[in-house]
Amino acid sequence: MALRDYHEGLWEAVPEGSDPPDLGLRRTFLLEHARSACAQRQTPGRALDVGCGEGHLAAELVQAGFTVVGLDVAEEPLRRARARHPALDLRLVGAEGPWPLPDASFDVVWAGETIEHVADTGGWLSEVRRVLRSGGSLLLSTPAHGRLAMLGLALSQRRFDAHFDPLSDHLRFYTRRTLTRLLEEFGFQDIEVREAGGLPGARRLLLASARRSRF
Repeated sequence: MALRDYHEGLWEAVPEGSDPPDLGLRRTFLLEHARSACAQRQTPGRALDVGCGEGHLAAELVQAGFTVVGLDVAEEPLRRARARHPALDLRLVGAEGPWPLPDASFDVVWAGETIEHVADTGGWLSEVRRVLRSGGSLLLSTPAHGRLAMLGLALSQRRFDAHFDPLSDHLRFYTRRTLTRLLEEFGFQDIEVREAGGLPGARRLLLASARRSRF
């Protein structure tokens, strides 16, 4: 099966119009940090939404005044996004290889619930760095795997098997420490990773902000 067919099949199983998980938390985080990243500019700047899905947060960025490009590896979510937000600039890209975007062309890159699906994490982060301007900001969210959450999975064979299902589309599993270290290794600075959602000690979500090192 081709990767494109695989991703299309995943999206066809998602009910159209469904809200992404923790949408409110991620919207608040994104808009606050994106505005802060561009606070010294005359205009809000250019933002790239990688893995934009049905375009919920790309549309929020447009409403906040950003010029936005949305990327996804499947046509189905882009079809839905175009129907809901026809003015969005949405583009289909391959799951591997470079993105058809110029170097240093964005002030902010947002990747909501995307990095855990990426097979070639190194190649993906290299593309993020390439398209970010010097000093630009990477903002992302991904499921959290803190100690209590992992202990809960270890104590329940049923939950463990479901979470780490070999057929799941989640390929990577991050803790606050491993995500921070990964971003450091790819030359990002001012890295902040915090946990959100759920209960103290068993948060559902990691929210990360980082700045591309200057040339």
